[in-house]
Amino acid sequence: MTPSTERPVLHLSGPKLTERFQTLISGSENDGGIERYVAAVSLKVSLFKEVLADGKSRDLDIEDFKRLCAFMAPVRRRISPWLDTVGYKTLQKGISDLLQDSTDTTTTDSRIHAFCQLFPEDKKHRWVRDLAAELLHYSDPERYPLMTRWIWDAKANTGVLREIWHGENVDAMVIDADDNFETFLVLREELSQFLSDNGVFRDTLYYSDLLCAQIYADYICSQGGSFLRTDFSAEEDPMQYTRRMLGLDGIKARSAQTRLKDIDGEAFEIEEAKQLDWSEGATHAHS
Repeated sequence: MTPSTERPVLHLSGPKLTERFQTLISGSENDGGIERYVAAVSLKVSLFKEVLADGKSRDLDIEDFKRLCAFMAPVRRRISPWLDTVGYKTLQKGISDLLQDSTDTTTTDSRIHAFCQLFPEDKKHRWVRDLAAELLHYSDPERYPLMTRWIWDAKANTGVLREIWHGENVDAMVIDADDNFETFLVLREELSQFLSDNGVFRDTLYYSDLLCAQIYADYICSQGGSFLRTDFSAEEDPMQYTRRMLGLDGIKARSAQTRLKDIDGEAFEIEEAKQLDWSEGATHAHS
């Protein structure tokens, strides 16, 4: 598969980005400031690198994989049936192949496609694309942008990209942009430039993830709780959605239990609980 040499042109709205960025900064103040959110994303990256980096995915233990699932919101609600012996063998092989030769980004789209082909092609397994995207991004965020469906889903014509697209009557518009590696890469480059123009010169990759999460969180809130009701319950705190998009709510308040449950409904527990507990007064790790 030969990648196209023509890069996509994304027409983003500066005013929309500015508004969402200001919402992110102000909204995070009640939780200790944006730096606390950046530290949380950094901790998630550290966890994924610890488990997956340097070829470790070839021998990925199921318990380590469960630790990761707790911090992937689109995945943890649906993956339980694949956490038995037979299902995990499929998962483990797929993950190993997905992350093999990951320094070659020209094969990104084909590797994601091959990973998704290991699972049934139906609505119940749309989360598989999100799993592949999160594994790639958080194990190597410098190389791979976040490519989840909520960032951009070309088939559904929904996601962060649409929410910040420049134009009149965007809701009625079909955006001509593929949901491939190159599009996500250009989007992150544009967001990084925006952040730099607004005084963010370090941890830009983490800020970019947070900004995207805030953009989509605002979209969810604008739907009045009617959209994605199976994934998101009504919350008084709008930052709850921002945390959930990035899986930062993976730990139940003041508990070692995660929001990942086995097929019988029992919650898993992990050691990282105290570091990613968002309850009031909890202590947190810093990058």
